[in-house]
Formats: sequence, structure tokens, C-alpha cells
Amino acid sequence: MDVSIVYVNWNSADYIAESIRSVYEQTHGIQFEIIVVDNASSAGNVDLLKEQFPAITLIKSATNVGFAGANNLGYKSCSGENILFLNPDTKLVSPAINAMLRHLRSLPDAGIIGCKLLNSDLSVQTSCIQTFPTILNQVLDVDFLRRRWPKSPLWGIGPLYSDSTEPAKVEVVSGACLMIKRAVFEKVSLFSEDYFMYAEDLDLCYKVVQAGFANYYTGEGTVIHYGGKSSEPQSATMMKWRAIPRFCDKSRGRFYGFIFRIVMALTAMGRLAVIKIASVFGNTFAPKTDLNSALAKWRTILSVLLTQSAPS
Repeated sequence: MDVSIVYVNWNSADYIAESIRSVYEQTHGIQFEIIVVDNASSAGNVDLLKEQFPAITLIKSATNVGFAGANNLGYKSCSGENILFLNPDTKLVSPAINAMLRHLRSLPDAGIIGCKLLNSDLSVQTSCIQTFPTILNQVLDVDFLRRRWPKSPLWGIGPLYSDSTEPAKVEVVSGACLMIKRAVFEKVSLFSEDYFMYAEDLDLCYKVVQAGFANYYTGEGTVIHYGGKSSEPQSATMMKWRAIPRFCDKSRGRFYGFIFRIVMALTAMGRLAVIKIASVFGNTFAPKTDLNSALAKWRTILSVLLTQSAPS
């Protein structure tokens, strides 16, 4: 078996159905299997997937074990030489799996490879590759700066703007579409279940690099990633900002993680002050809906950081 494709479903069976159809339409000339792990969805339509696609393997978890735990559960039932972890809210618009597999096999030091992710309006999703989070790149993570200097090593998204068709080494590949050699996945002890959701891809990419392998990006394959179809924005922000400081604790030490929390809390306060000032001027700087959304986001981040403690 060349590739095992693992999906984690949580109330997103309709999206998975579209994604699976696109896999069959766009993937040819290789042997692959599809495994869907249902993470105790409350929606009762997951069985329809087996009726629509009889060849898939459907695993039902009795409890919601989180994104990392469910992917690890899917791995235990797969037989592929390589494993593609693919989000349910994705749609292949090119032979992306073939392209990733070809490059993963041709690069002897490769552990992980990802491809170009597109938003629903077909613009490039810059989060498909990134750098490991640091105090500096998180404080300076402002849309204006990223647009002004997109090739800065701070963001790690330079390959997205390159005309080269050759795979490029990157630090982090998004877990929305991440292919890894099975042997490497086993060597680094699978996904860390320290994270319920978010940062498990950061952690996996970090462990792969620490084990002496490299992570790659190829622009040859393209996948639409609709994003955020399984969780509410506030809930997603909370889980993300609980996970990122934990990753800093694990990868850089508890003292760095402690400083990271303090600096990011101060950053959140600064962002809130700027947003409040901007809101006084109405739509001069940004639409009111955007300002309200940003206000809610940074309030949530600040709340999480102020109530979070480093792990013992």
C-alpha cells in the first residue's frame, strides 16, 4: 500500500464526503486506502459515508479523544508505507497526493511533506506552512507586516511566493494536509496526545526535525481547505492559545514558555487598545464587523493566557 489517508470526523461527514470524492477523482496510479475515524460525533450521519464509499474503513471512537488521539487511532488500522493526514474540510483540485508522494520518495532526508492550500476563494492559505512559534514572530504576527514582507524568515512562508517547482525545506507543515513516511511517524512516537486540538502538527514537525529528518513543501499540488468547519471561532481560538504555549514549554523549556505567556498577554492588551482606538473612527481603518471580530479574538487570547499555568 503506497498511502493510507486518515480523516478525523467530528460532525463534518458532509465535508468528508466531498473530500473523499475529490481524492478518487484526482488520485491515480498508486495504491491507497481511506480510513475515517469518527470522534464521537453528535450528528448521526457518519454511517452514510460507508454506504457512499464501501471501500473505506470507518472507525467509531466511543469518546472524543481529540485530533491527535483520533489520528493515532487511524494509524493503528492503516497499512500504507506513507500516511496522509487530511482534514475533512478539504477538496483536492489537482493530483496533490501523487505529487506529494513522488517528492516524499525522492527526497532521502524527508520526513514530512505538505502542499499548497487554498482558501474557498482560491487565494493562497498562508498558514499551510510556517515557522515554529517564537516570542518575536508571534508579537510581530500582524497582517500588514506579513503582506509587506512575505518572504521574511520570521513567517516562513517564502516558498508560497516562489516560482520554483522544486520542493522547499520548511519548518512546519499544516496538519490539514500532511504526508509523513510511516517509518518516521513511528520513530517519533506518533502525534503527541498532550494536545487535544491545535499545535499537534507543530509538535510532530518539531519531533521530525529533532530526529534528523526534514519537512518539505511542494507547490505542485493544490488542495482547497475551507477551514473551521468543526469548531466555533471562539472555541478554536481558546484551544489554539492553550496549545501554543504548551508547545513552547515542551520545545524550548518552561522558563521560555513562562516568558512567552507574559509577552503575549502584554501584546494582547496592546492589540485590544489599538482596536478600541480604531473603533472610535468607525470604518476609517476597518469595517466594524472586522473590528468586533478582532476584539473578540484578542479578548479570548488574553483570557486564556491570564488563566493558563505552565505544566508541572
